[in-house]
Amino acid sequence: MTELTVGKNDAGKRLDAFLLKVFPTMPGSLLYKYIRTKKIKVNRKRTELNYRLAEGDTLQCFISEEFTNPPKKEELFKTLSGNIEIVYEDENIILADKKPGLLAHSGEDEGLPTLIDEIKAYLYKKGEYNPENELSFAPALCNRIDRNTGGIVIAAKNAEALRIMNDKIKNRNLEKRYLCAVHGRPSKEHATLTAYLFKDSAKGQAFVYDTPGKGRMKIVTEYTVKKHKDGLSLLEVNLITGKTHQIRAHMAHVGYPLLGEGKYGTNKDDRKKGYKHQALYSYKLKFLSDGEKNALSYLDGREFTVKKENIYFLESFK
Repeated sequence: MTELTVGKNDAGKRLDAFLLKVFPTMPGSLLYKYIRTKKIKVNRKRTELNYRLAEGDTLQCFISEEFTNPPKKEELFKTLSGNIEIVYEDENIILADKKPGLLAHSGEDEGLPTLIDEIKAYLYKKGEYNPENELSFAPALCNRIDRNTGGIVIAAKNAEALRIMNDKIKNRNLEKRYLCAVHGRPSKEHATLTAYLFKDSAKGQAFVYDTPGKGRMKIVTEYTVKKHKDGLSLLEVNLITGKTHQIRAHMAHVGYPLLGEGKYGTNKDDRKKGYKHQALYSYKLKFLSDGEKNALSYLDGREFTVKKENIYFLESFK
């Protein structure tokens, strides 16, 4: 019999979701059978799949050792330096400045170090995170940006911070600003553009149209021109909607592809000049108040900006 005690970071989770995280090799169908036949109990009583765990609950699991003691994999983050650039950090969150070229999280290039791996390594070395002390929680990213886009990414150090940040993002209580360099000079110094975006998941590409249609999502992109030089324009962009590749695809659609853009523009000449990634940076983040008091309310109204020297394409406007 294996007994588990629910800690703060796992409180509030559904029992089935929690157990599938703790015992990842166990088939869901078998887990449900174990609960139904009372081989998994909470506080020594029969329970239901949708039971919400409370801190201090104890789980009694009369299940096979093949699930409770699976072969341990070497955790990648333990081999890393934890070298990240921090814009801001407190006991609940980290704002990290992700460099272009670094994956935010594991995906198509499974096995390569990612931003969240480096963040785990950083916290592990500080003694703030140890997987041995957690049943199912691990530090997690709250927002993600493209591999070749740089800028601020939020990581939560605990489950409460993750829940609050996810709510803030869902309810648009964060204001994110981007800087980008585009080819050409927009006819208007400031404009709010509206179009319709279709995401082709198979191709990993977004297509923008001027009219609505099946599968097309409305997108709204606000920009302000900050500088012009040598056929390039520096724009500050506010995403009114936030869809996949929105800035890159939308600006190309209206005739101003990003400097270094390979997917939605032609970057052959840009690459010769040293621009290997699209010139796009999530450079500023402001926390807005949602009118409710919570564990992150102290951040309301605060604004954070990356170091200007990290936005490599600003060199083109000196």
